[in-house]
Amino acid sequence: MPELPEVETIRRQLAPYVEGRTIEGVEILDGRWTRPESPVDVERELRDAAVSGLSRSGKYLVMELSDDRYLLMHLRMTGALLIDPRRFGTGHLLRGVTLRDAYLDQRIGIEPFTAEFTADHLFQLTRGRRAPIKSFVLDQRRIAGVGNIYADEALFRAGIHPLRPAGRLTRAQLARLRDSIEQALQAGIDAKGASIDDFRHVDGARGSFQDRFLTHRRAGQPCQRCGAIVRKLFVGGRGTYVCERCQRRPRLLAGRA
Repeated sequence: MPELPEVETIRRQLAPYVEGRTIEGVEILDGRWTRPESPVDVERELRDAAVSGLSRSGKYLVMELSDDRYLLMHLRMTGALLIDPRRFGTGHLLRGVTLRDAYLDQRIGIEPFTAEFTADHLFQLTRGRRAPIKSFVLDQRRIAGVGNIYADEALFRAGIHPLRPAGRLTRAQLARLRDSIEQALQAGIDAKGASIDDFRHVDGARGSFQDRFLTHRRAGQPCQRCGAIVRKLFVGGRGTYVCERCQRRPRLLAGRA
């Protein structure tokens, strides 16, 4: 699934093609893209709309249109936005800032790279939570934009085992995790995303972050930091890659496969 760096890459590449332009024609070929809204109604609303800006919130692309309308697009698992037409993800047309913000507030939490994304905030969010820290990081209602790839990379950078209960992390550990999340995301943005399966740039080119992974998809290979073998686990049903020398297992889980 495209994550924050992939969506930000698409935003930066697509913005020069759409900002300041007018949508002359729209054809929605798959009604699932707008569900539950009618594709016919969305086509009518989009036709002749002027595009004043293209921004990002978490994994959502937000196209600002004339008459105080916003088209929110999510690429889901395998979507892509290309200069040439292709079906992708979902799109929701909302009228007004209030409806736009309410839609996003129900779905995404705090955004990395903002002043609000602090270790203290993470400390408050994690108190009393028994879920593994990786599951917490992947919860879009808590942290916006971080998916499976960048959760693995951030936890490795922070030296935190993905199975450690979120509520047991100290302030110091959460400070490291906060910094590591932003470092991993920035590395992904600098590499213009990771192309493992379907992600492509707007011109069809591939990202290169997959060539710089520290742990993700490196099961059976030596850790680049200590030389121990990287293992693959499953956390909350998600394939998870970890060096258990650099990321010590929680004591209560030690010895478990």
